[in-house]
Amino acid sequence: MDKKLYDLMDWAGIEEIVYSEAADPHKLLGPHITDDGLLISAFIPTAVMVTVRLASSGKEFPMELADEAGFFAALIPRKNIPEYTLLVVYDNGTSEELYDPYAFSPLYTESDLKKFEAGVHYTIYEKMGAHPMSVNGVEGVYFSVWAPCAMRVSVVGDFNLWDGRRHQMRRLGDSGIFELFIPGLASGLIYKYEIKNSHGEPQLKADPYGNFCELRPNTASVVWDTGRYEWQDNVWMEKRAKMDSKNQAMSIYEIHLGSWIRKETERDENGNDITGSEFYNYREIAVKLAEYVKMMGYTHVELLPVMEHPLDASWGYQVTGYYAPTSRYGTPDDFMYFMDYMHGQGIGVILDWVPAHFPRDSFGLANFDGTCVYEHKDPRQGAHPHWGTLIYNYGRPGVSNFLIANALFWADKYHADGIRMDAVASMLYLDYGKNPGEWVPNIYGGHENLEAVEFLKHLNSVFKGRADGAVLIAEESTAWPEITGDIKEGALGFDYKWNMGWMNDFTGYMQCDPYFRKHHYGELTFSMLYAYSEDFILVFSHDEVVHGKGSMIGKMPGEELETKAANLRAAYGFMMSHPGKKLLFMGQEFAQVHEWNENAELDWGITEQPVHKQMQEYVKSLNEIYVNYPALHQMDYEPEGFEWVNCTDSEESIVVFLRRTKKKEETLLIVCNFDTVLHEKFRVGVPFAGKYKEISNSDAESYGGEGRTNPRVKSSKKAEKDERPDSIEITVAPLSVMIFTCTPVEEKVVKKAAGAKATAAKTSGVKTAGTKAAVKKAPAKKNAVTKAVEVKPAAEKIEDKKPETKKIADKKVMAEKLEDKKPETKKIADKKVVAERIEDKKPETKKIADKKVVTEKLEDKKPETKKIADKKVVAEKLEDKKPETKKIADKKVVAEKLEDKKPETKKIADKKTGVKKIEDKKPETKTAEDR
Repeated sequence: MDKKLYDLMDWAGIEEIVYSEAADPHKLLGPHITDDGLLISAFIPTAVMVTVRLASSGKEFPMELADEAGFFAALIPRKNIPEYTLLVVYDNGTSEELYDPYAFSPLYTESDLKKFEAGVHYTIYEKMGAHPMSVNGVEGVYFSVWAPCAMRVSVVGDFNLWDGRRHQMRRLGDSGIFELFIPGLASGLIYKYEIKNSHGEPQLKADPYGNFCELRPNTASVVWDTGRYEWQDNVWMEKRAKMDSKNQAMSIYEIHLGSWIRKETERDENGNDITGSEFYNYREIAVKLAEYVKMMGYTHVELLPVMEHPLDASWGYQVTGYYAPTSRYGTPDDFMYFMDYMHGQGIGVILDWVPAHFPRDSFGLANFDGTCVYEHKDPRQGAHPHWGTLIYNYGRPGVSNFLIANALFWADKYHADGIRMDAVASMLYLDYGKNPGEWVPNIYGGHENLEAVEFLKHLNSVFKGRADGAVLIAEESTAWPEITGDIKEGALGFDYKWNMGWMNDFTGYMQCDPYFRKHHYGELTFSMLYAYSEDFILVFSHDEVVHGKGSMIGKMPGEELETKAANLRAAYGFMMSHPGKKLLFMGQEFAQVHEWNENAELDWGITEQPVHKQMQEYVKSLNEIYVNYPALHQMDYEPEGFEWVNCTDSEESIVVFLRRTKKKEETLLIVCNFDTVLHEKFRVGVPFAGKYKEISNSDAESYGGEGRTNPRVKSSKKAEKDERPDSIEITVAPLSVMIFTCTPVEEKVVKKAAGAKATAAKTSGVKTAGTKAAVKKAPAKKNAVTKAVEVKPAAEKIEDKKPETKKIADKKVMAEKLEDKKPETKKIADKKVVAERIEDKKPETKKIADKKVVTEKLEDKKPETKKIADKKVVAEKLEDKKPETKKIADKKVVAEKLEDKKPETKKIADKKTGVKKIEDKKPETKTAEDR
């Protein structure tokens, strides 16, 4: 070896390279300017000859072997670094020309490193992982990984014989980040990182930021360019950014791509199963799924995790490739097509995401660089004992950055419309699923995971800051307050929360035999006590149809499938009319009987059977109504959007309620019967006078019911029910849910011309106008005040020693007008009667009880008292200046004029009693008390 070259050799450094323990191989490898010229070094095991070729001149400079392990060096007389290549001849006789990977500078800036160190580099996925790119006009792949405690990290793969000595990566300062640009590589190559820990022990790890992975059971990462797909969903994305999802319909179809539809497994020539042949491609699924979802009327689909996972039985909830869509169904470009196609068909896509825990697979995140990088070191903090998985260390900036950037990655690179976070409760509580002694309290001695709380707030604030209409949804099963809401007001900041409480309570209620549901009525109505504490999504999710729980129809009571179906239709009808967005797991829309199996396709064949086809039609019709009637979705999170009509009829297991918008005419009336009793003439209070048309009835024959519906429009009547003046009479089928539109009509008020004479006593059978309430039966009493029960009647004024008492008992009575003496009328407080003051003959006022008036005789000028019975007042003429009694019939009183100095009575307001005053000789007054 040349003396100058020999003297330039860093033999200790060369040994570090040869033994693949270099954290900074660029210090020796690649081009370096020295006082003696340009020194180029290369370490290429199995090479027997290496030559430097200058790109500009084509001159070649043979390199000398400095170490027989494959370390070569050349000293070139020049003072700058030109573009060059290496001509390599290997010991097997093959040769290649390649660019030196150690001739390229780092692509990280100082700003990148500082942001990552602080945990706020939200696009770190643009640097971390494997990225095909061009650097200085040279095509290749840029690799980067975070392994803060590693002695050395190398990129290995088929392209370098999986030899960790060949492509050792450079550590960037104290950041823990290793990086290397390898020229000549392209998309589709498989790779891993060989990480040598502080004990000198190597281990192979998949890329935490890798964009694609091998099909299981293989575990290597695959180089992929996620930036080359040409999206066509600009219209959808622009519309989504302007839309507030809270007042829009959101009916979500939850699916598992691997079992929604499935192929027959193919076999090779030896009869062995071809791995992955049972799955449809993302592109194939997109077309079939969009067609079905549109036919059924869903607005969104939610995919069980599509992030790469090794175990089918985990359904995707034990993720090893957080930045890679699973290769079971195709490539990243195929999945982009899936998302793009769904958007083109007007369907939103929500992705399940699992930041709560990760599996212990040796090729994954666990013990990543020989230390606990992503998890806590203390198993009491870093492990789920019952799940067998590890818990993220949310307080470590590099970990929180990894997860926050990952959520943003799916929204950015794959245009996800929403991210549903799984198992949020397990993140919030340090003792979740643990026994005493298996967890460590926080700094205040509590069980709240303060670091996870901060992580969630951080994530939500950043995610919402994008303002592109994508949403974050929490699956949180406890009563932790303010999951949704404004972070500035102390909330975690999610857009929506799954209502697990409602799912559990209502499912439990529906599982009861209808005969016993009356004893569980509170489980039906309880949800409305907390309905506005969060912005909820009502769910019948995959969790309800696995692990021996059976299918939704299997949970329903009844010996016959038809009875079970009737119960399930009632359940779905109630769910779709209850406030909150909606989610239903696949297969339950057509009442699949078997429990969900991730290894088998849905039982599509049973949709040819009447019960299942009819259930499918019913769910389809519910979605159509839900989307087309704003009252069912527009004010889900405003109390004004819901009102109980009847929530106390536990004996009949019936609830009645209203859904509203700000427009009165968009109101919907919902009647739910969860008992097996038929009510043929059931009266229901309605919000206003109007016409009520049934638009949905779960008992319709087309849905598998017996057709006990209400086909004709119902006009409300003035008959009090449910504390409402107006009501309708309907047929309520057993186990049914009915939805009515409510169309208000103006009430006609007939005004009597001024000065008109009262109808004569002979025509007493004719109704008179002016009163809306009915007149109840009761006898009258002279010189006494009549106590009204529930409703306050108007008082009559009587003068000139001839008092006449009339019994008026239902809601409203118009006062008679008498022409002389002008007595003053006073208002009477709720359900109390103020005594009359009478000046002559001092009549005594008696106590009146139990809706009856006792007639008494007065000693002087005794006028005859007439009986008023069954809502009618018989009018008679009294002789010698006696006032004429009016006929009161069917809720109306006609005012008449009496002759010869008869006093005029003023009108008394609705439901209030007036006070009579008579001016001659002040009699003693007594009080008639409430009932």
